[in-house]
Amino acid sequence: MILPPFNNNSFRLTNLYWRQRFLEGRISFVAGLLDATDYLDVYALASPWMHFSNFVFSTGSEVVYIPNDAALGLAIGAYISDHIYAIAGITDAGSDPTNPLKNFETFFTNKDYFTSLELGWVSSKERHFFDNFHLTLWHSDGSEVTASMAGWGMALSGTYFIQDKFMPFIRGGFAVDGGTLLQKSANVGFGYQAKAGASLLGFAMAWGQPNESTFGPDLKNQGTLEAFYRLQISSRFDITPDLQFLINPALNPDASSIFMWGIRSRLVL
Repeated sequence: MILPPFNNNSFRLTNLYWRQRFLEGRISFVAGLLDATDYLDVYALASPWMHFSNFVFSTGSEVVYIPNDAALGLAIGAYISDHIYAIAGITDAGSDPTNPLKNFETFFTNKDYFTSLELGWVSSKERHFFDNFHLTLWHSDGSEVTASMAGWGMALSGTYFIQDKFMPFIRGGFAVDGGTLLQKSANVGFGYQAKAGASLLGFAMAWGQPNESTFGPDLKNQGTLEAFYRLQISSRFDITPDLQFLINPALNPDASSIFMWGIRSRLVL
């Protein structure tokens, strides 16, 4: 999936929730229509608006079933100690973001749920997204809405911000069924920023094994490379050229590789 944020829906809701914090922020609770990518397997270079475009370098490394946006549910996160945290969540596995009010019906009638548990270590609460090592476990009951079967899996992630300039990362995991794009995935990469608020360079490469229960057997393992440079024109505006290179594209057996380029801009009002 080369550009996960885009869709051809005329209207869709992403999230609408209540968040409550306790004990000076050591515990956070959210409930409502959720986007699981807001709290699940998050790391500092996960945003497709600001960082990598290919979904293999974002939430779940393509081995986690990601429910649709506006999934009715709740999640709670807590610091067990100054360095150890846990996040648990449950949402509707078959939400419909184009008809968000219907999610209140399907959550209680279909009873198809996506559950997750994440355990992680951080150097401090202030550097939660920068120095972060975590393990994410997930399970999905599957859903007719998303044409996905039941399944489960595990994702691993490790990042460390060296001298507040260089951030290497290693991520990956596996899935057993569940409607994921990949059943095994491993990727490494880095981000480099000379100083806070400056332009950002990113490079990553990944190996992935397509999920047989999603696409069928005997597909090639796929390699992915991506590089981007976010040129920070001002504190509110940036331009990001992006390059992607797919090796043995699994769903295009007639091509040995595919090269793509793109450019995006972002304005914060």
